[in-house]
Amino acid sequence: MANANGEGSIYKRMRDGRQTGYVGAVSYTDVTGQPKRHTVYGKTRTDVREKMRQVRERLDNGTTVKDSKRTLADWLAHWRANTLAASDRKESTKELYANLCRRHLEPAPFGTIRLNNLKPSDVEGLVLAMRAKTKPAATDGVEPIRALSDATIRQVYTVLRAGLDGAVRDGLLAKNPAAAVKRPGVARKEAKHASAVDVSKLLMCADGLRYRNAMVLIALSGMRRGEALALYWSDVDLDAGVVAVRGTLGRVGGKLIITEPKTERSRRSVPLPAPAVAMLRSHRVNQDAERLAAGDQWQESGLVFATEFGTPVDPRNVLRTVQIAARKAGMSDIGVHTLRHSAAVAWLESSVHIKAVADLLGHSSIAITGDIYGHTSDDVARAAVDALADHLGILDF
Repeated sequence: MANANGEGSIYKRMRDGRQTGYVGAVSYTDVTGQPKRHTVYGKTRTDVREKMRQVRERLDNGTTVKDSKRTLADWLAHWRANTLAASDRKESTKELYANLCRRHLEPAPFGTIRLNNLKPSDVEGLVLAMRAKTKPAATDGVEPIRALSDATIRQVYTVLRAGLDGAVRDGLLAKNPAAAVKRPGVARKEAKHASAVDVSKLLMCADGLRYRNAMVLIALSGMRRGEALALYWSDVDLDAGVVAVRGTLGRVGGKLIITEPKTERSRRSVPLPAPAVAMLRSHRVNQDAERLAAGDQWQESGLVFATEFGTPVDPRNVLRTVQIAARKAGMSDIGVHTLRHSAAVAWLESSVHIKAVADLLGHSSIAITGDIYGHTSDDVARAAVDALADHLGILDF
């Protein structure tokens, strides 16, 4: 049978005098200008023709004629050391992605898969394996399996997809197998919060602790811990009773660094109630006294919350402050975010519009606020339906 016009060379494949299939060849010039020839095999002429078409398509798209045989571990290590490091992502995000890559993607067995053999089903298998780690281990003295949250699994998938996008860009893959897999979902969980009475009790039990004032600001403003610790005095207008959130403090590469806010909506102005203004005025007086006491050991940072020598505060120290106060108050399962969540719930249950709450919290959309703080207490729900009945003027029966 004659070859179709322009399809290239297709021949019968013979072995020991018997036909075993077909073989085709595509000639091309590589990036160095050298003539090359790529051979494909198939059981039928149609199979070979399709494979040759795919080869030409790859060449037209500027990729190699076949996927690379590099292992995922080898490629991802290269990707995080170069492409990820050179990206404009926040330093904290780069560190997070690199850690997830080393911990969950590069180790065997997944990391030993070669790029040319990686299939969407392998990616799905990785997701299932990570989900399996959320199952509690047997209590027979065996080390418990560390749970992987939905959010972590989703982040690992995001890193893999970004890494494979880099392989496609560099011509090592024709297409990204992870792109054919639906991004793992994250089940929204309502935030744990404390009542106003419990928050007051917690703050009272924090009396005398160095970072109590940071707790007070978070409880009264709903700011994130890192945002409160990144505040400079230049961001605070005590006369107007407002602070400007411009950054977040966290540990990156073992160092305390202030980076850009989480999202553009996180960059915001937050009004302060009178108790917060009074606390900050007193706090500044105390800090001025510490500056004088420290003398030449003081390192001026301009931060509202600082160590006794003026340096940034490790966020873990604020967490320890909350934990100490919680133990004294006889409260369990309390963290720094509990104060933020409690402020949000208090606003919503005081009939503050959800859009205003989203703005105060720095959420990118009211949908996030609704998902996290969607629960309404029984008392609030009862008041709402009673108010509706009164508004409609429903008669007694």
